[in-house]
Amino acid sequence: MTIIDPIAKFLGEWSANLNVWSILLRLLLSLVLASVIGFERSSKRHAAGLRTFILVALSASVAVIVDEFWATTFDFKVPVLTAATVIGAAIISSNSILFSSKNQIKGLTTSVGLWMIGFLGLAFGAGFYTLGLIAFVLLIFSLSVFPTFEVYLKNRSNHFEVHVEFKDKSNLREFTTTMRMLGLRIDDIEANPAYVNSGLSVYTVAFTVESKELKKYKTHKEIIEAIKSIEYVNYIEELS
Repeated sequence: MTIIDPIAKFLGEWSANLNVWSILLRLLLSLVLASVIGFERSSKRHAAGLRTFILVALSASVAVIVDEFWATTFDFKVPVLTAATVIGAAIISSNSILFSSKNQIKGLTTSVGLWMIGFLGLAFGAGFYTLGLIAFVLLIFSLSVFPTFEVYLKNRSNHFEVHVEFKDKSNLREFTTTMRMLGLRIDDIEANPAYVNSGLSVYTVAFTVESKELKKYKTHKEIIEAIKSIEYVNYIEELS
């Protein structure tokens, strides 16, 4: 079954075949669209930025083009470079995942975005312009629109996790008692080893909102502001 790309059909036979102009078009599309995603990530100060996204997309496109050249010229139909690029993109994306001093995993979205941009580069390199453009639109939509909706849902959830710093270790028992009185169930408490010699007692605490009043009227932000007002709480913030 032969699949004819609608955009390639519109542009003409030259864009579907492997030639200088189609190669330039495929690489240019990879570069431009990857730069848009890379700019969105770098503007939010993520580890992987503009150049990383561009290089991953271009390397994927070049790999597919070379594999296609080998297949048509030497009848070598094993996509060696394409497979290697997929593995390489997965390794690069996994390296963008970081653990902060607050026991918080950072970079998951950027990691998946890098992996996705690799596949986008593969699509353009193979001449699947329509697939590449659809993937780009969905990716930019996911990165720019869904976060706001995700924050709204998260802030209304009955479960949330915080990074909290006490002025002294002895404050932990009083803290747990106060939280239960407020209608918050403590699901887990984990001491943060990164602050051992800081003079502070630092924990990651997971809560479940049990109080009907809190569930109905209070957001996570309001609950955290209330906890922040407690005298022995040095600092508190919700973990994403």
